[in-house]
Amino acid sequence: MLRKKKPGIIYLVLLFPLALTVAYLASRFPDAVELYYSRYLYRFLSQAISSATGILPFSVAEVMVVLVVILTAAGVVYGAVRLIKSPGKRMILLIRQLATLAVAASVVYFSFIAVWGLNYHRVSIASIANLEVRAVSVEELEVLCRYLIERANGLRELVKEDQNGVMVSPEGSSDMLKRAYKGYQAAAIIYPELGGRYGRPKGVMLSKVLSYQGIGGIYFPFTGEANVNISEPHFMIPFTASHEMAHQRGFAREDEANYIGYLASIMHSDPDFRYSGTMVALQYSMNALARQDRERYNSLKGEYSDGMVRDFNAWNEHCRKYEGFVRETTDRINDAYLQANAQSDGIQSYGRMVDLLLAHYRDVTKVSGSVQ
Repeated sequence: MLRKKKPGIIYLVLLFPLALTVAYLASRFPDAVELYYSRYLYRFLSQAISSATGILPFSVAEVMVVLVVILTAAGVVYGAVRLIKSPGKRMILLIRQLATLAVAASVVYFSFIAVWGLNYHRVSIASIANLEVRAVSVEELEVLCRYLIERANGLRELVKEDQNGVMVSPEGSSDMLKRAYKGYQAAAIIYPELGGRYGRPKGVMLSKVLSYQGIGGIYFPFTGEANVNISEPHFMIPFTASHEMAHQRGFAREDEANYIGYLASIMHSDPDFRYSGTMVALQYSMNALARQDRERYNSLKGEYSDGMVRDFNAWNEHCRKYEGFVRETTDRINDAYLQANAQSDGIQSYGRMVDLLLAHYRDVTKVSGSVQ
């Protein structure tokens, strides 16, 4: 019986190097990936899967992850017990267990590449949207930050507050997630690549666990679901949902998902979404300015409205509440994951959003060269 199973096991293990080869070839031919995979094969698969799981009101991904963790823990215990009770067969049992792990890893990685991973090698959103991305100057950063501050100040007056003076959605996070599609409906008129029929983003029941990991949301390609951490302050949730929905539409790179999330947010018909996207864009831009010129940063920060200050303070308090070893470990894992998927700067790639924001600002204001 063992001899009959060996060829099958070998074939399954070979899925891993096959997936690596496919990913490497994809990195060499982004136009082909864009044309045949991202716009057709992935688009068809993701919409079919997302529409099916979208029927359910809860996150199928969350249930699957919890089950996998439980089954994995049970499997480890079961395997350890077998090794202890069978001293004469330990080597054979250990080899079988390692073979099972190798098969599982190969199948999962191959499936990941097939249903999602090749999107890391598609044509950039800058090329799709005809954005001119170039080096960032301090003057451009300052102008962009001032523009975003003015926008945020105006939008802050249109949103609701809780008893602490922090932005809140009166109908709760579930209402925000239900309305998230509107931004993509508007954006798809200009960029058809952002359109499509997908299941709505879903709040995660174990959101506090994500907060301890420093995770705002997760796109789970095997279920086509955009999962959102709903324990965050309300002003962050619309942007987070829009960010994960960008992944859902096949834009895998984090800086691009951030930019697309911003685009969908500011094109939304509701002010809480426009405010959320503007605030996150401002945060990234101001952080970039702080690294370049602290004096300019401090001067512009004084232009924040009182409401904006309270919202940012609520976000900072949220981050402090959940910081620790788990978050640091998750950051390292996330960094390794991003580098393994053609984002050589790791988690620092999130900062490239500022370049896209500047390109967008130049395009919108129709100013060539340096922003005036």
